[in-house]
Amino acid sequence: MAKQYSEDFSQSIIFSREEAIRLHNATIHAEHFILGILKEHYNRAAELIEKICADKDSMIDDLETHMSNMQTTGDISTAQNGYSLEISASRALKDAIDEAVAHGDDLIRSEHLLLAILKNKESHACRILNQNGIDYETVSQSLSAKPTASEMHYDDDEEDDEEMLPPNQPRAGEPTTKRKSSEKESETPFLDKYGTDITQNAAEKKLDKVVGREKEIERIAQILSRRKKNNPILIGEPGVGKTAIVEGLAERIVSMKVPSALLDKRIIALDMSSLIAGTKYRGQFEERIMGVIKELTTHNEIILFIDEIHTLVGAGSAAGSMDAANILKPALSRGTLQCIGATTIEEYRKTIEKDGALERRFQKIIVDANTSDETLEILKNIKDKYEEHHHVRYTDEALEACVKLTDRYITERSQPDKAIDALDEAGSRVHLGEVGIPDSLMQYRKQLEDIKNQKYQAVKGQDFEHAANLRDLETRLEAKIKADKEQWEEELSQQHKTVTLEDVENTVSLMSGVPVQRMAKSESIRIKGLNEALLNTVVEQNEAIEKLVKAIMRNRIGLRDPNKPIGTFMFMGPTGVGKTYLAEKLAEYMFGSKDALIRIDMSEYMEKYSTSRLVGAPPGYVGYDEGGQLTEAVRRKPYQVLLFDEI
Repeated sequence: MAKQYSEDFSQSIIFSREEAIRLHNATIHAEHFILGILKEHYNRAAELIEKICADKDSMIDDLETHMSNMQTTGDISTAQNGYSLEISASRALKDAIDEAVAHGDDLIRSEHLLLAILKNKESHACRILNQNGIDYETVSQSLSAKPTASEMHYDDDEEDDEEMLPPNQPRAGEPTTKRKSSEKESETPFLDKYGTDITQNAAEKKLDKVVGREKEIERIAQILSRRKKNNPILIGEPGVGKTAIVEGLAERIVSMKVPSALLDKRIIALDMSSLIAGTKYRGQFEERIMGVIKELTTHNEIILFIDEIHTLVGAGSAAGSMDAANILKPALSRGTLQCIGATTIEEYRKTIEKDGALERRFQKIIVDANTSDETLEILKNIKDKYEEHHHVRYTDEALEACVKLTDRYITERSQPDKAIDALDEAGSRVHLGEVGIPDSLMQYRKQLEDIKNQKYQAVKGQDFEHAANLRDLETRLEAKIKADKEQWEEELSQQHKTVTLEDVENTVSLMSGVPVQRMAKSESIRIKGLNEALLNTVVEQNEAIEKLVKAIMRNRIGLRDPNKPIGTFMFMGPTGVGKTYLAEKLAEYMFGSKDALIRIDMSEYMEKYSTSRLVGAPPGYVGYDEGGQLTEAVRRKPYQVLLFDEI
């Protein structure tokens, strides 16, 4: 005998109670059960009603009108959970158990409750259902198929078994008719699940405009048009635009500006992390990879793009199994599938170059960083999207500053990535600097929170009439908040602030750690006061300060190599005359903080082997990957004073 309730049945009962509160009914009727079933949506009974009933909304209106006008009379019984049930509702719950047994089901489901309501011909709920073409015989025949897998309670082993199934394959007990009716069966389920269609994104204008890179895009088109080994691989430093080149090719395919061999092609980016995720059992990963390969060989119009392609080497490998790279090799060499790869120079040397069999299947395309002029042209073409996103306007001076300042002060990254980051963050900084939530909106939100708490207490105390009133008030207040928020956002979208040179300087200063005054034009004015400032703080060292200031001023007017230090000085003298103190004051004045000083006590480096602590250990020695104390400190914060004390 069925004694347990399915999840959809329990949800329908909960929603039925909410409908009774909403319609100001003191007891739960069979009509509330129908409204609860339809509100829960994801159950078999709701699907049957929506399928059979021609005008579901009209039926809901009839039910709500009937219940709103009803005065609670007649026999009332009390359910185990303490809620009052009208006699027809109590009978429906008992009959639902019988229906579950009659259909050989261990769980009582929402469809059994629907059959129980239809079985009672005298109830008003049954009459409304019959008027809309829903009768006991029709529903009973439709339930000959077993319930969907999503409605059943699986244990852990059953869940693990489901993960073994390929995408779009019906699980045990799930009718195939439901899937066919709800969505069209895809011809490439693996690629749909584990990939992203770049050409579709290009057709929908979701990609940023690609500027330049004509040479690299033409080279990719040439390689893809080959008969054998038609697999290009883009190699370059991080941030040079390897993925953007592939997006540019997708845009050309959409606009039909490619050779005839590439017309109607689709570029799909494979997500290796999602392909590997969840492969707990032996053979799962191989099954997914083989599914992808089969779909690619069947559909010749698809070009596979794998970003960070070095992750193929070793991916999914276990004892006695092959990794993704070895599985793909035969298909790549035969030319049955086309693949575009992208990776960095370092990763290419570490992984792909060492595997000669894999390397020879790809044709290398070296991607260099953009020049300053090319980067500036890129920023001018993509600024519209960033202006729309941040509700700002970029001046030409700000765009030029994004390129020049990132080129000068962010040396560890490549263009155009670092210039675009500066552009984006400067817009975000300006937009957020002036944005504040209106006080009226904050007050409404506070009132909404108070009403929700009051409603919870009313329901807890079974004061359902007061809870229903609070719910209506909550609905009106939520609508008011939504309207005010939309109006506020509309006003914000009309206010376009301007991103200036100063905003970009502040942004790059935060990104690089370089003091903003170092970038500003006012630095010349500051250097003029350097001599006086040092003389006021360091006493009786006038001659040394004068020579120091003259060297710095010569450097400032451009009489030096910009890639070399501002100045190199050796302070000599007895202990206590102010050598270290002068260096500290110079750091404080030049870089805005006395902490902008790297002090290295050379007395700790008297032995030959200790010098490796400064620049790092050579390859093969312990600590090789950690870097040296000197080199790491300068790399992290290059604009500061370096003091070798006790030299």
